[in-house]
Amino acid sequence: MLHTLAALVENHPGVLTRVAGLFARRAYNIDSLSVCQTDDPELSRMTIVVHGDDQIIEQVRNQLNKLVIVHSVTDLTAESVVDRELALIRIQVSPETRAEVLQTVDIFRGRVVDMGRTNLTVELTGDVAKVDGFIKAIRPYGLLELVRTGKIAILRSEI
Repeated sequence: MLHTLAALVENHPGVLTRVAGLFARRAYNIDSLSVCQTDDPELSRMTIVVHGDDQIIEQVRNQLNKLVIVHSVTDLTAESVVDRELALIRIQVSPETRAEVLQTVDIFRGRVVDMGRTNLTVELTGDVAKVDGFIKAIRPYGLLELVRTGKIAILRSEI
């Protein structure tokens, strides 16, 4: 099962290496990783997506919490969250397929950010399933290049 972990860590060189090293030493693969400074310039937030059962994830959380550079680790998997991913996708187009591709982009609420004679680049944000669905839909036209940020997540506001 995929788990989404949010780790609040110190914002200085070498922190990412130490956290990634912890996963590598235990042979756990990181499916997605996003890191950015928080509103406090001394701290960064890591959103880490990793496969594992509850026991493995608990072990990972305990190991992360032992690192001095880690301030907190939260498993967001069972929580109500808003999650998004950003993708830039370069798609092959011809005069015959351009309208179909643009219609698909519109259906998925993407945005064309660059256009040439034989290809166009689309910016798409949404949950992982939406991005995966768009990629599946446009693959037959010719997927030239794909860049994804990885998942980011934040707890939903209480009503």
